[in-house]
Amino acid sequence: MTAPFIKGPSDPTVQPVPVSVVEQVDAADTTLHNPKRAVISLGANLGNRLETLQGAIDALEDTPGVRVKGVSPVYETEPWGVEPGTQPAYFNAIVVLKTTLPPSSLLERAHAVEEAFHRVRDERWGARTLDVDIVAYADVVSDDPTLTLPHPRAHERAFVLAPWHDLEPEAQLPGVGTVADLLAGVTRDGVTPRKDLELQLPE
Repeated sequence: MTAPFIKGPSDPTVQPVPVSVVEQVDAADTTLHNPKRAVISLGANLGNRLETLQGAIDALEDTPGVRVKGVSPVYETEPWGVEPGTQPAYFNAIVVLKTTLPPSSLLERAHAVEEAFHRVRDERWGARTLDVDIVAYADVVSDDPTLTLPHPRAHERAFVLAPWHDLEPEAQLPGVGTVADLLAGVTRDGVTPRKDLELQLPE
């Protein structure tokens, strides 16, 4: 009769998890000390739009001091501020982050992610491979011309408000009002949910 197999101390499955690993996991989850909540708008209307949005989410997650906590459904949107039919439609989504980065550093990272996807800033309202905008940062209200918070046009854009409301029905745009009320006051024409598409929350 064969003796039963007993796991010895060398078996990795019974080793205690090192404290350093636990601390790393905890730090990753809470983004270090006193993280702030930020809402990011993503848009793309050139190239593989869904792949670009997912790549932007993954790039944000890979940023030190940033953890992606929520990703909205995808919306397809007619381009803003241009003649109908002159540009491809956008895919838009909202991402909610926890971050220890100050707003200025988060903006720098947003621009770096855009540049990684070859964003070109030739013209206002121009087609772009990727648009990464900070919609809100904690409860900050600021008219700093470098980064106005909340985003000065978020309250009138269904392609921001609709996916944000899907993700966070009780959300508020700081200093402006609830996302639900703001969404009720704007047209959803040209802003269509794409239930056949899905963005993944980073693991």
